[in-house]
Amino acid sequence: MALSINIGKSTNRGNYRESNEDSIEVKKFPDLEIIVVADGMGGQAAGEVASKEAVDTIPRELRKLVTGTVDAESTKTMIRKAIVHANEKIMKMGQIDREMRNMGTTVVTAVWRKGQELFVAGVGDSRVYLVRGQEITQLTVDHSMAQALVEAKSISVAEAQVHRFRHMLWKYLGGRDVGDGPDVHVQAIQAGDRFLLCTDGLHGVVTDDKIMQYMAGQRECQACADGLVQLALDSGSRDNVSCIVMDVV
Repeated sequence: MALSINIGKSTNRGNYRESNEDSIEVKKFPDLEIIVVADGMGGQAAGEVASKEAVDTIPRELRKLVTGTVDAESTKTMIRKAIVHANEKIMKMGQIDREMRNMGTTVVTAVWRKGQELFVAGVGDSRVYLVRGQEITQLTVDHSMAQALVEAKSISVAEAQVHRFRHMLWKYLGGRDVGDGPDVHVQAIQAGDRFLLCTDGLHGVVTDDKIMQYMAGQRECQACADGLVQLALDSGSRDNVSCIVMDVV
């Protein structure tokens, strides 16, 4: 039986920010679905511009690059190229307009070639999770200074969750450290899987266990997305909050 994906999406300015610098996008094509979540940085208009550019550029480039004849390894390369292209566009915009000079954005994307695996990639500290059964797994790696300290074995994972550098990013779109693009994770999917793409306005205040518990209790993906955003706000999030929930059926 062929698998399909249902999607719920939600974004909220939050209780403390003057504007919403997050952007989310879902693009569906006959043979391809592209889901993108971005968290802009640089203040008000600039952050909004950077995140919107990311969610516009990546699907557009992928639609041109990923065709039915492209294999899995080539798909990974194309995803990296699309992200690098978005990074270059954001950097050029910052060079042209002084008000946008310091803008940047995180980004996570999930790309599903129908009948095949899910391809997941990210830059920054927005995240992609897989909830399967009673387990939640983070599929992306944060590009924060705290995570770098974890990888250097200077601090523990638990210490990173409260470290003062947990929100300080060393890699993001609009910066020079993107290089040839991020690693791309290839995830086999099965009916009943639920994926979450979210900004740190959610995962920064709600623990992974609480995210999993909430998602396990919600049957419909749109209600789950709306509820997760509200859970973050109720938990004291001081940021914009955005997420996309994907159900494999």
